[in-house]
Amino acid sequence: MLSRFAAASVVLARFSNAWPPAGHQQPSGPVIHVAPNTKYQGFDGIGISEAFQRSLVLHQLDTPSQNLVLDYLFSSEKGAGMTILRNGLGSSPDQGWDHMQSIAPSPPTPNLNTSQLDFIPLPRDDQYQVWLSQQALARGVKYIYADAWSADYYMKTNNNETNGGYLCGVTNTSCATGDWRQAYANKITRYIQDYQAYGIKIDYVGFLNEPDLSTPYASMQSDGQQAADFLTVLYPTLQQAGISTQIACCDGSGWEENRERLTGIQAAGAEYTLGLVTAHGYSSAPGAPFATPKKVWQTEWSTFDNLNYNWYVRGSQSEGLTWANHIQQTFTVSNVTGFLYWWGAANATDNEPLIFINGTNEVSVTKRLWAHAHFGSRFIRQGASRIGATVTGDSTNALNVSAFANTDGSTAIQVINNGNTTETVTLEGLYCPRPVQTWLTNQANNLTLSVVHAGRRGNIVADVPAKSLLSFYV
Repeated sequence: MLSRFAAASVVLARFSNAWPPAGHQQPSGPVIHVAPNTKYQGFDGIGISEAFQRSLVLHQLDTPSQNLVLDYLFSSEKGAGMTILRNGLGSSPDQGWDHMQSIAPSPPTPNLNTSQLDFIPLPRDDQYQVWLSQQALARGVKYIYADAWSADYYMKTNNNETNGGYLCGVTNTSCATGDWRQAYANKITRYIQDYQAYGIKIDYVGFLNEPDLSTPYASMQSDGQQAADFLTVLYPTLQQAGISTQIACCDGSGWEENRERLTGIQAAGAEYTLGLVTAHGYSSAPGAPFATPKKVWQTEWSTFDNLNYNWYVRGSQSEGLTWANHIQQTFTVSNVTGFLYWWGAANATDNEPLIFINGTNEVSVTKRLWAHAHFGSRFIRQGASRIGATVTGDSTNALNVSAFANTDGSTAIQVINNGNTTETVTLEGLYCPRPVQTWLTNQANNLTLSVVHAGRRGNIVADVPAKSLLSFYV
């Protein structure tokens, strides 16, 4: 079933020309005060991955279905307006299904401890991740993040791409073949250069994924000290190659698991090598901000329960309203500049993707996608900053709010009503020199344009239905 872009028009908002007018009482309902001069972190955007050959799955669709999916994910006019794409930097010696093939699948000979590798060309344009990157960039993506789940098998203590193991040469390892840190750094450098040859800049590169876990798929373990041992090799290698790509670390399986590794890197004096701190939301959800001056992204999170397309039915972990709260709180509580779901689109049987590819060219969109869209580039642009937004008069504590100021003077405010009744809210603190738009997502609406007001000075009064997300674009 091909989902259609919703375009229904429902009047939900009213505008008062001056507040309060003479003899008028202050609003009795919740008041959302926006403070444009209270600025927090910058904003890089939202994103997804198509690693583990899901780029190939997209490439196999017919052209109309390809464009539909790509527009849903990346278009700021038709879809979620995602601005970050996370690719998989492969370590597998083969192209078997679900494997991410390495550009250096075999150890060099005759000297296994050499720091130089005999690289091969990217297989099938990196399993169509080159193609996807080009498509995403053409639709407005700003950042390409390449992340390795593991080093190649011959560089590790367990001589296996899977089931954990450590990079030979870091603290507390001993490998008969020697120290493979420089070889791993050289491989990453070559991978970035290969993408440059396609005209694609990799903005960030990571060398670990969930290093607190040992898994039956590509994985490599590391604590903070061991990560620092490699960072102090990779950083100068990239610099000497004249590469501006910045290093990301460490994609811990959860927020606190990553905090532990970041703390170890800081203790080892290697934080200076990082351009980005990255963490997932699985083992522990995003919480208190990391103590770092570096930018922070939440780079992978999803659910694995039965297929769910709903916004809200019973409050399950895979519903759209749940994810709207996750996204908003990760920006407002954890102070991230970027938020990434796991797969954008995939042929899956659980909720790992935002869009299901069912059969050859059958595309079905979940409500989780539209939760992300409220934080996409349709409303929040590159260079934006999160600004102050608080709620008073919310007697049921049902409302969650966030606000972002764009460099062109526009402002996006997201209001989530987790309650069971409609809330009439008053939005104050903004000057409105342009039309004010409100956009609604709930079980019945997918980013529906509710009303457009003539631009003027004053407060905005709007009805936020129960179990809904209403965004204001001022």
